[in-house]
This record gives sequence, structure tokens and C-alpha cells, in this order.
Amino acid sequence: MRAIWTGAISFGLVNIPVKLYSGAEAREGLDLDLLHAKDESRIRYARVCRRDGKEIPWDEIVKGYEYQEGDYVVLTREDFEKADKKETNALDIQQFVDQPEIDIRYYEKPYYLEPDKKAAKAYALLHQALNETGKLALVKFVIRQRERLGVVVPVGRALVLMQMRFPAEIRHAGDLKLPTGKEVTKAEVNMGKELIKSQTKPFIAEDYHDTYTEKLEEIIDKKAKGKKPAAKGKEPKPTQTADLMSALKASLADAKK
Repeated sequence: MRAIWTGAISFGLVNIPVKLYSGAEAREGLDLDLLHAKDESRIRYARVCRRDGKEIPWDEIVKGYEYQEGDYVVLTREDFEKADKKETNALDIQQFVDQPEIDIRYYEKPYYLEPDKKAAKAYALLHQALNETGKLALVKFVIRQRERLGVVVPVGRALVLMQMRFPAEIRHAGDLKLPTGKEVTKAEVNMGKELIKSQTKPFIAEDYHDTYTEKLEEIIDKKAKGKKPAAKGKEPKPTQTADLMSALKASLADAKK
């Protein structure tokens, strides 16, 4: 893996030099190309200059801010670092929190933190302290020219940084038409709880994989051979209110089998 950021975890007056590695792999299913429907030729995106219409290579592209129409201030890498040298090179611990206090909607992306060789002891200290207290370290940091919020949490022998969204990035559900909870009876809720209990088991991540992509691959294989693929599965039909209890009972009986 290649480190995408280097800096230090600021733990009180203790600074722990670390490298940041992506903890997730972007998977978007099959690698599909965009084609022109008329002749199936590939469509490509180009970085075109609006002034002369020419395509521009990456090494000639800079970032700029339009402070008034048509006028830009060009920002270099040094400018971004000048904004705050400490922030651009530190995971600054703001406070410690209990995990249930953080709404799951805030979590965005995981990163692994690897200590510098000379920082192994300090890294192990923070890891063990978090493990034994059950706390998360809430941090602020700057990556890709943007300040982020995150939590540092021990996972196995590693410290993992979970990048978070700021509250302003969370959409609220106030405009949605949601049920009040008065629509169901206590008996129906109890049956639902029993169904949940019957289907509760330890989470094993390896039990799950992308079956939809596998089915798409089957369709591609059949179409490539000139065959016509058949549709799989059935579209789920909404359970009617009057049938809710009978559907719960049937589900519970099926789960017990």
C-alpha cells in the first residue's frame, strides 16, 4: 500500500508520527465503458480549455479561486500548507467520546494509521489506552486541501481513522412523510421482535459478497454468446396492512425451519 498522508497524532503533548493508508477499496461493480448508442464507439472525457478549445495535460493544470467574475487567485501546494502548518500535518485530538454518542450517519471512510519506527511505543500506548477505556479519539485533520473530522479507534493491532462528515453535510429527514409509530399494535411489534431475535447471529463479513455483479457477468456472458438471458428473482410486493401479522407469523415459522 502507498501512504496518502504523513503527519502526527497529537495526544496531549505527545506527538506520534504516522502514515495514513486507505482502509477501503473503491469497487463499482463491473468496469463498464460509455458507448455511443449509434455505432458503439467509446466516449471519452477530455480536459478542454474554454478559451482555445485544446485538451490540457494534468501537469499544466492548477487550482484557482474566482474572487470576481473572470479573475482568479491561483493556489499552490505551498499556499495550502501556509493556511495552517500544524493542521496540515496533524491529527489533532479534540476530545475522547463513547462510541454510542456518534450517529452512524457521520461515518464516511476508514484509513489505517501506521506508526513511524521510533513512535511504536507511543502508538502502542494510545492503542492500549483506547482499548481499555472503550473510548474513541475525536480528531480534526486536513487532507486534500479540506479540513475533516474523524475518530481514531483501535481495530486489532492497528489504529484506524474513521473519516467523518460535518453536521452541515448531513441531510435531515424533516421533510419526509414518516410514520408516527402509532400505526402498529403491541402484538405486531412483539412478533417483529421475535422475528429479529430468531434471525440474530454473529456478523461474519466474509459471508457476504457482490452477488448482483456475478449475475450481471452471467448476463454479459450469455449475450456475448448470442443467447437471451432470463430475468432472475421477483420484484417484491408491498405487504398490505391487513396481512402484516400473517406475514410476520409466516416469516417466523420459516426462520425456525
